Amino acid sequence: MATKKSSSKALPAAPSTARAMAVQPNLHQQTHETQKFGEIVKLPNGLSEDVCKKSVALLNQCLADTITLRDMYKKHHWQVVGPTFNQLHLMYDQHFEAQVLLVDILAERIQLLGGIALAMAADIAETTKIARPPRGREPAAVQIRRLAEAHEMIIIEAREAAKKVDESGDDGSNDVFVSNVLRTNELQVWFLTEHLVAASPVTA
Repeated sequence: MATKKSSSKALPAAPSTARAMAVQPNLHQQTHETQKFGEIVKLPNGLSEDVCKKSVALLNQCLADTITLRDMYKKHHWQVVGPTFNQLHLMYDQHFEAQVLLVDILAERIQLLGGIALAMAADIAETTKIARPPRGREPAAVQIRRLAEAHEMIIIEAREAAKKVDESGDDGSNDVFVSNVLRTNELQVWFLTEHLVAASPVTA
């Protein structure tokens, strides 16, 4: 009697080493910078490298101060207490969200001018001109005063920067300083300081 041949199919060949390596993440990338901080990549934007470099420096200073103000709002949002807790808690967070948008606008303006936007906390702390608040909780009135002072610093800074970039022909950066930074901060400082009038229950 003839024996039957095995009907089992041959297993598929194992993938080659090359194919396997093609989908294996390479986590051994060498650390290097493709563009150093302070360098400008020349883009076809009609502005000279010198103009872009000066605008980027002004924008980065404003960015560092805006990030500091943004984070101060979140600190006070968490730590505020007192009879106006709910009102200030909500307002601080609304102002925080508006500052988040400003941070992105400033950073993207820096990048599209061919610069490098500051991003890490240590770099922000080294660059900002805004005084660092204590780690502990402060009275609501002191929180508001501190925020108002930070706003005023940014407002003065933005007005001066707007004039400089206007003189250099950088209309886009001028628009950012005036339409975005100035108008947002002027509105927010108004809302803040109205809580410090004589009739307000917010006192230190």
